[in-house]
Amino acid sequence: MQLAHPEYLWLFTIYIPLIAWYVWKHRSAFPALGISTVSPYAGLPRSYKEYLIHLLFLLRLAAIGCVIIVLARPQTRDSWRTSSTEGTDIVLALDISSSMLARDFTPDRFEAAKDVAARFVAGRESDNIGLVIFAGESFTALPMTTDRAMVTNYIKDIRMGMLNDGTAIGDGLATSINRIKEGKAKSKSIILITDGTNNTGVVAPMTAAEIAKKMGIKVYTIGVGRNGTAPTPQRNYFGGIDYVPMPVVIDEATLQNIARSTGGKYFRATGNTVLKDIFAEIDQLEKTQMDVRHFSHTEDDYMLWAWLAFGLFLAEIILRRTVLRTLP
Repeated sequence: MQLAHPEYLWLFTIYIPLIAWYVWKHRSAFPALGISTVSPYAGLPRSYKEYLIHLLFLLRLAAIGCVIIVLARPQTRDSWRTSSTEGTDIVLALDISSSMLARDFTPDRFEAAKDVAARFVAGRESDNIGLVIFAGESFTALPMTTDRAMVTNYIKDIRMGMLNDGTAIGDGLATSINRIKEGKAKSKSIILITDGTNNTGVVAPMTAAEIAKKMGIKVYTIGVGRNGTAPTPQRNYFGGIDYVPMPVVIDEATLQNIARSTGGKYFRATGNTVLKDIFAEIDQLEKTQMDVRHFSHTEDDYMLWAWLAFGLFLAEIILRRTVLRTLP
């Protein structure tokens, strides 16, 4: 058993003034009558009620004690268990360039990547996770945090057009490194998701990869797009969007070199199922052993003390009105 509010036990110090008041009152509560001698009464037996009268005060103290314990909220825990879990620093770097709207995934690359990334984050219970988005520029969407719900919700709220269009893989990787380098975990990794070739930005992809290597940061790269062509959004003469079959061009050589040089791994996702399998594999690769102790259930357990307090108060009232009744 444990107490939710053990500080309330200090209320037991109220016993000190209550006992002092009771002793003082008991000594001065009975009137006195002056007589010449008490010898005729010396042999008379003393009633048991003379001793039981103090029982009323003890019952009241016990009832007050039960109320104090109720206020402290005793609780019981069903069970404890120790399990092995994982704790790493991870940054997700997501390409949000317009080409991610290609529909060789369901419904498109962008939404498929967001869905799988959100599921991945939701399953990483002990990790410190950050989020970077990039297109023609890079941006820290969320700094490192253990709040999985916040990261998951933010991923779902990412919208196309939040950044200038383009594919700055090097900038996205550099920003991710800046976010993760101060992490406390021994294992640090970046998961970079893109569907294209670096065509803008100020940092070359391999320059960023060398920095990650020196800092001991592993980079997992994922090239998103099926082989051949894919229905890709193109703006028409009327300002609308047409989906035109376009060749899928992914700079796999650069992505492979980034992963290889940092101790990570390159993956090619050609469909929704493959993308899910890739994240499942990364989930297994990025594990750092640690023991965490959990308890399964906590429940308040104060009703016994509440009923006991009620019973003691009731017993005092009944005895005071019947067996131990006194005259004023």
